[in-house]
Amino acid sequence: MANAAASVPDTASVSQVSQAAVREPLRTEFEFELPRGFVDESGTVHRNGAMRLATARDELIPLRDVRVRENPAYLSVVLLGRVITRLGTLGSVHDGTVENMFASDLAFLQDFYRQINAEGHTRAAVACPHCEESFEVELAGSRLGES
Repeated sequence: MANAAASVPDTASVSQVSQAAVREPLRTEFEFELPRGFVDESGTVHRNGAMRLATARDELIPLRDVRVRENPAYLSVVLLGRVITRLGTLGSVHDGTVENMFASDLAFLQDFYRQINAEGHTRAAVACPHCEESFEVELAGSRLGES
């Protein structure tokens, strides 16, 4: 009788194997919404955009940039200019675009870059301070105070 029970697979193990076999496809681009928005030369505010995952090349090329050598803080500006694929109705986004963003939007994009490149997703595990229940919140595209 003990042998019969031992040959029956554990349901939790089967479930874990099934989940591992059915993986999400790799997301390489992530939507965002800037807290303030980039104001172009005509006064149009651009808030919605997309950022792609960075490659090793994206992180290495800016190190050769003279502006980055003179001021290492400029690295994030050049890097973000390479990985932001879309911002509102702008035809292209480059380091000059990022350079003219509000500081709060730059800080948002730096944090967003870290989220998608270091952790691989834009979800964060949190717990309710009142009931202590754990849940996940989506950080991508949300505005301050929203979840």
